[in-house]
Amino acid sequence: MTILVTGGAGFIGANFILDWHAAGGEPVVNLDKLTYAGNLANLASLEGDPRHHFVHGDIGDGALVARLLAEHRVRAVLNFAAESHVDRSIAGPAAFVQTNVAGTFGLLEAARDYWNALPPDEQGAWRFLHVSTDEVYGTLAADAPAFTETTAYAPNSPYSASKAASDHLVRAWHHTYGLPVLTTNCSNNYGRFQFPEKLIPLVIHKALAGEALPVYGDGRQVRDWLHVSDHCAAIRRVLASGTPGGVWNVGGLNQKTNLEVVQAICALLDAARPRSDGASYAAQIRFVADRPGHDRRYAIDAAKLRRELGWEPRHDFESGLRQTVAWYLEHEDWVRNVTSGAYRDWAARQYAA
Repeated sequence: MTILVTGGAGFIGANFILDWHAAGGEPVVNLDKLTYAGNLANLASLEGDPRHHFVHGDIGDGALVARLLAEHRVRAVLNFAAESHVDRSIAGPAAFVQTNVAGTFGLLEAARDYWNALPPDEQGAWRFLHVSTDEVYGTLAADAPAFTETTAYAPNSPYSASKAASDHLVRAWHHTYGLPVLTTNCSNNYGRFQFPEKLIPLVIHKALAGEALPVYGDGRQVRDWLHVSDHCAAIRRVLASGTPGGVWNVGGLNQKTNLEVVQAICALLDAARPRSDGASYAAQIRFVADRPGHDRRYAIDAAKLRRELGWEPRHDFESGLRQTVAWYLEHEDWVRNVTSGAYRDWAARQYAA
């Protein structure tokens, strides 16, 4: 049997597929639309591997999803496919509603039809795992307790609102139709293959290019940082042992301000790739006008995941960030390919038909 991973050419999805195969998991069908952040170069090490079957397509294409589910005898769907950048959602919310809401709806309907047709014993073992975000919970005061799975939803951006809507659809398909769903809500991920619009790879790229390092507002916004490999391990644990209908928060237990993160990156670059003038990369930091509706603080309480499924993050932020910075320094060709858009040109030619 097989699992279907949607959005598997993106940052978290690609890391999940690579970790899944490294752990000896069964074959993967990878469905990805290859929008600007989807990059098959992330999965270059699996080229020619019969356990990885890539399909270029949209999760909202019900006929395509139905065919893939039936042809590959899929025993689980893992939905990573999403538009995920807050700034982009503010500038153009329509794509976020289309992918995150309408796309999830189409995927759920195709999954429900397939699941309903399975024999009872296969129905009991089948799963739909939906990967979501802590941003659906809104913002926290400095002294407020961390988000739990029962925290009320209060999304503040078009992105988080679209993810909240998709979470509600997933929940409803379980309670109304009995679809065996699992939902995870994660904190800020970091690691290899992250598109350089997100904070950590953006700062690395701009620092090395000698450009200003933009920091919103006063830089005191707090995020909980989760290494992507720890996130992938949590998803595997939830898929294997989570009770259908359940929700699990996944956090790295590393609350840092944005300014602290930028300063830590600068210090690592100072040591690994010093500026020619001997100055610190921190001299390139520039504070810019805050974005509209910027949430002040996120924090995840992952006690349920630890208690029920025995998961613990393996990476502390300091060692994880050092590893991440080193990866980007060692893979500058990947960064150039992504920032130039060359990978999109290849995809356009490859899938023109």
